[in-house]
Amino acid sequence: MEWGHALTRDNFFITFIMTPKQVRHIFQRFQKANSKPATELIYHSAFELLVAVMLSAQATDISVNKATGPLFQIANMPEKILALGEDTLKNYIKTIGLFNTKAKNIMKTCQILVNQHGSNVPHDRTALEALPGVGRKTANVVLNTCFGEPVIAVDTHIFRVAQRIGLAKGKTPFEVEKQLLQIIPKEFLPDAHHWLILHGRYVCVARKPRCTACPISDLCKYPDKTI
Repeated sequence: MEWGHALTRDNFFITFIMTPKQVRHIFQRFQKANSKPATELIYHSAFELLVAVMLSAQATDISVNKATGPLFQIANMPEKILALGEDTLKNYIKTIGLFNTKAKNIMKTCQILVNQHGSNVPHDRTALEALPGVGRKTANVVLNTCFGEPVIAVDTHIFRVAQRIGLAKGKTPFEVEKQLLQIIPKEFLPDAHHWLILHGRYVCVARKPRCTACPISDLCKYPDKTI
C-alpha cells in the first residue's frame, strides 16, 4: 500500500492512501468514460435545483423528479411556491420522505429569497447555508452545479466511495471533503462531485460493489473486491 502526504492550507499534514499520480489516473478514466457528467435531478434554474436538492435528502433522485415535475410546471419561482401555500406544496411532495419538514423549510427559504435576495438564489456559501433546510452539502451542490464552483458535496455515496477506494479517510463528510479538495487535481474538481456520485450509485454500490465492471479496479485500494 502506498501512502502520500500533503500540507493543507491550514498548515497541518493529512495522509492519503493514494499517490497524486494514482489519483490523476482515476479521474482521467472517469473523464474518458463520461466527459460531461451531470446531476440526475431534473431542473431548469438555480431555484429549481435548490428545491430539488432540499427534497433529495434521504430520498432518491427518481422520487424527487416525479414530485418536482408537476410542481415546477405551476410553481418554479419563490413567489409561486409561496402563493401555493404550505398545504398545497405538501400535496405535491407527499411521496417524498420527511415531506412535512421539507415543506416548511422550502416555504421559509422562499420567503427569505424574496425578501433578501430579490427572488434569486445567492451565489454565496454563507447566504445559502443561512437558508432553512440548506446545509453545507446542499450549498455545495448548488455552487458546483449552477455556478461552476470547484467544490464537492460529500453525500453518502461520496463518503463511502472516497474511503473505500482510498481517496480520502475521515470520520465526517467535512473531513473527507477537505481531503478530496487537497488531492484531486484542480482541472478535475469542477466535475469530480458528479463522477464520484455516479460511480457510487452505479458501480461502487454499498452492499456488493461491481468491481468486475469498475474502470478503476486496478487502482482501487478496497481489499475485499468482488470477483
